[in-house]
Amino acid sequence: MEQTRSSEHSAFQGKVALVTGSSRGIGRSIALRFARAGAEVVVNYRKAGGSSQAAAEALCQEIAGMGRRATAIQANIASKEAVRSLLQAVRERIERLDFLILNAARAPFKPIERLLERELRQLVETNYFGNIFCVQEALPLLEASGGTVVFISSLGSRFYNPAYPLGSMKAAMESVVRDLGESLWDRRIAVNGICAGIVKTDSLKVLRQYWEEIDLMPDDLFVDPEEIADVALFLCSPQSRGIRGQMLVVDRGLSNRLYRPIPKTMSRKERE
Repeated sequence: MEQTRSSEHSAFQGKVALVTGSSRGIGRSIALRFARAGAEVVVNYRKAGGSSQAAAEALCQEIAGMGRRATAIQANIASKEAVRSLLQAVRERIERLDFLILNAARAPFKPIERLLERELRQLVETNYFGNIFCVQEALPLLEASGGTVVFISSLGSRFYNPAYPLGSMKAAMESVVRDLGESLWDRRIAVNGICAGIVKTDSLKVLRQYWEEIDLMPDDLFVDPEEIADVALFLCSPQSRGIRGQMLVVDRGLSNRLYRPIPKTMSRKERE
């Protein structure tokens, strides 16, 4: 075990990971995982001031407590200028980038047919344009380091999920992962993604309001954010060198079958 940890640390020592939308949830777990592996982390958050900035700064302090460097940079990736400033800051302050983790996402929980025009634009600008802006601006740094891009998707890209229009943008980006996996290969940049199942984050509380049946799911089918982080780290490691333009499904087998028995509830007699 110690030999494995030492090998992992050496693979990420001196490397830099930028994780978009990393002040909370899956992004936060990914940032912490890379820091534990020895990498320096750039923590990106969307809005200056308020809880998002406070959470990003607290995360940087936690990473610093591990003896690793961490930098919090504000940028709303829906804006090309903001993304350009984000990557310019990475170039000036850190001078390299090895891993770009595209985790940031923003969308209302609402049926597609009820989306307002501003909500549709937000959906596309953040979850499609924004991710591509990040790749475009990061290309020089990633090419110099022979870096890696990892996109975080979800099962909503493949299966109907009530009031979850974000799934359509995740599906679009999964196609982008395939295309970039091919187009950037000759530039020594690896591109892959993770299709996550039902992950235990704050958004799960909101999802329960629209999908009551989710409470019938067995606990062992819910994914911990750390499990997504582990796979993100793997896709950035030398051990993933044979994987190109692929989406790895991390859902504890949830999508393996169409039918699952409904968990039995206790009878009144058993409860008494």
